[in-house]
Amino acid sequence: TTVAGYALGLNENGTRIETLIWNWAHEPQDTGEGWATGVRQHVASLSKQMTAIAMTRLLAAHGIAATTPIIDYLPAYWTKGQNVSQITFANLMTHTSGLDYGVSSSASDFEFMKGQIAAGTTHLGQYWYQNMNFGLCRILLATINGNIPVGFSIPDLFGITAFNDVVWDAVTITAYEAYLAANLFGPSSVTDPSLAHETDDALAYTFPVSGNGWNSGDLTTMAGGAAWHMSVDDILKVMGTFRRSGTIVSAAQAQTMLDDGFGIDWIESTNLGNYYAKNGLWEDGGGHVEQGVLFYLPGNMELAVLVNSPVGTPAQFLYSVVSGAYTSNVVPVLQPLGPLPVAAPLSATPEASSEQVRA
Repeated sequence: TTVAGYALGLNENGTRIETLIWNWAHEPQDTGEGWATGVRQHVASLSKQMTAIAMTRLLAAHGIAATTPIIDYLPAYWTKGQNVSQITFANLMTHTSGLDYGVSSSASDFEFMKGQIAAGTTHLGQYWYQNMNFGLCRILLATINGNIPVGFSIPDLFGITAFNDVVWDAVTITAYEAYLAANLFGPSSVTDPSLAHETDDALAYTFPVSGNGWNSGDLTTMAGGAAWHMSVDDILKVMGTFRRSGTIVSAAQAQTMLDDGFGIDWIESTNLGNYYAKNGLWEDGGGHVEQGVLFYLPGNMELAVLVNSPVGTPAQFLYSVVSGAYTSNVVPVLQPLGPLPVAAPLSATPEASSEQVRA
């Protein structure tokens, strides 16, 4: 095996058709909890897909086009730098805002985002992956939804102006969490997702496994771009409900969001149609990794995988491993005369499934 442990679920039309699990969510030295598709893990940037779904619903409900500039929905007391007036919701959800361009950073706390809006950008429209793009969405969600007025400001008390930041941060996080609970998780019949790391959530390990696992902790201040703790079951229920049920957005709106690449990293063409994929990874700098991928596949199928370590040594890119396993088993639509070749099914055993992960 080439990972500490993982859980995989594959759904078709919302019904589970394959479940694979391997090894430990908590290794024996850390209480010994086995992986299952109901075990939660910090899903890191898979949180961006949840935020994109929420923003798609919210914007549609308020008649706001994704091409609308965000400036009128930002806190009025923030300083707005160069070109901020031209940044749109679509720019945020496709990482083309140009904010903090060229700097590799996972930061998306309130003070960081406030500072980057003040700094502005000279790279509007250019792709640069930043968590803060989706962190800003949780602030915009709260103002559009009416949880806090754009012009809300606490009077300067004894020369202390930081109260505004504290209040805005707390209100927008609470509003974001409540909106997703009511409008994504509720319709999807899931109650597990949380911004907090709880006792039974998977721990992150090195590979090969050495020592105790790592608890990435409470990442609530980074809500929007990261922080959700979810299980494979949770992720798949939200994906299927969003894509087909019409209870979050219409099926047409869902497909448009995917085609626009909102909260998506890859749109790839196969002989069966396009798939849409998102990757997420969080690490401590000491080799402990928690990661996951989700795929909207052709044929009304959804796939989610959570892994609590690097994949192999040297580490392989989880998205490439999973996408390669999928595309290598896609049967071409057009076949020569004669019997059709049969695609090799996903293995039914955890031991064999780890071979798939190595593929």
